[in-house]
Amino acid sequence: MKSRFWPPSCGIVWIVACALTASASTGSVVNGGQLVGIMNAEAMPAGQANTDEVSPDPLSLLADTLSRVQDPSVRAAVMTGMLRGLEGRRNVPAPTNWKAVAAKLRDDPNSSPRVIDLVNQLSQLFGDDGAIQQALQTIANVNADANFRRRMLSDLLAQQNSDAAAMLEQLLDDSELQLTAIRGFSVVENAAAPSILLSRYRQMSSLHRKAALETLASRKLYAESLLTALRSKQVERDDVPVHVARALGDLLGDRFVTEFGPVPNLAVDREKQIAKWKSIVTAKVLAKANPINGRKVFQKTCATCHLLYGEGAKIGPDLTGSNRANLDYLLLNSVDPSYDVPTAYQLVTIVTIDGRTVNGIVAEEDSVRIVLKTIEDPRIVIAKSDIDERIVSKKSMMPDGQLDALKLQQVVDLIKYLQTSEQVELVQ
Repeated sequence: MKSRFWPPSCGIVWIVACALTASASTGSVVNGGQLVGIMNAEAMPAGQANTDEVSPDPLSLLADTLSRVQDPSVRAAVMTGMLRGLEGRRNVPAPTNWKAVAAKLRDDPNSSPRVIDLVNQLSQLFGDDGAIQQALQTIANVNADANFRRRMLSDLLAQQNSDAAAMLEQLLDDSELQLTAIRGFSVVENAAAPSILLSRYRQMSSLHRKAALETLASRKLYAESLLTALRSKQVERDDVPVHVARALGDLLGDRFVTEFGPVPNLAVDREKQIAKWKSIVTAKVLAKANPINGRKVFQKTCATCHLLYGEGAKIGPDLTGSNRANLDYLLLNSVDPSYDVPTAYQLVTIVTIDGRTVNGIVAEEDSVRIVLKTIEDPRIVIAKSDIDERIVSKKSMMPDGQLDALKLQQVVDLIKYLQTSEQVELVQ
């Protein structure tokens, strides 16, 4: 029988910390004394087990505070903290007083739209049927705000909501939700997903094709169908990004390698590769290179994971302060990114109980959840109770052979841009 106590690292103290952080980030002024009073009211036994199920009593204390305070910024901060503290978990019992508190907040004329939205998010998380139905209706409403629809779909899929999962196929025809729907098939397993995605593959944009391939590489059941599609040329070999090929190799082993060919692994001839590129990317060649075009190449490739001058994603290291002026440094990290990987950036593979495979680097972790940053999604939250296997690799998430995937002039322009000391302006 599962313990129903709150895990220590995600208790009221954690939620209050989230609330105060949320307050500070939005410029709100939250009365810390009100929240500290809640912390002092908590009595938490030691030795609590990891579980998705938590005691509703601590949450009831927070719900009671929401009922008593009038300041919308305090209400928003507390509820933001509650959502953050509960992130990644399912089957969370509602506080005993939540229904009444939620009704009061919705009916309060002083409640801001943000407060109402947070109430609905929490109600949905607590399994309130009315809130879930409202979310489903919003997802189906093409006239509703697209960001709201995407978030609600993602939230319901994270809760393994079968009604939301059943909508995914029809949402592939919705331009605003197509990408979220494609990725949604990786979150909730659907035996029909491979045929659904592959039947539409040729009509998809390059962005959506890439997302479809990433989804098909997220589960062994899906990967089998993708392998068949590669054999029949329904999917071309050159369509498969290296990180997807690596995932498929892990899932299918030699069968995939036999069909696809060896997944690039250039560590064995690192020095030969670096020498090749140094003979090509000479000072004379770089002098004629175009850093503006290099920035465009960066946006399509490196920016998927890296920041430079504040542009890009925060998955891999920020390149702004790195030793970019040194050609040897750039080539080593491009040719063999796994040569020297800091622990914080080592590739972690999570296999869930229901067969989903997620590859990324650890962004956050506590006793009940792990948050991964992946190439497809900068924040994937997985409950530890859902994890079947966790594998830590010494390899970088950045695939080998990135330069070989580019045209020669693109490589030269990219290196020219990477060696700049300040941002270059794009030509409109």
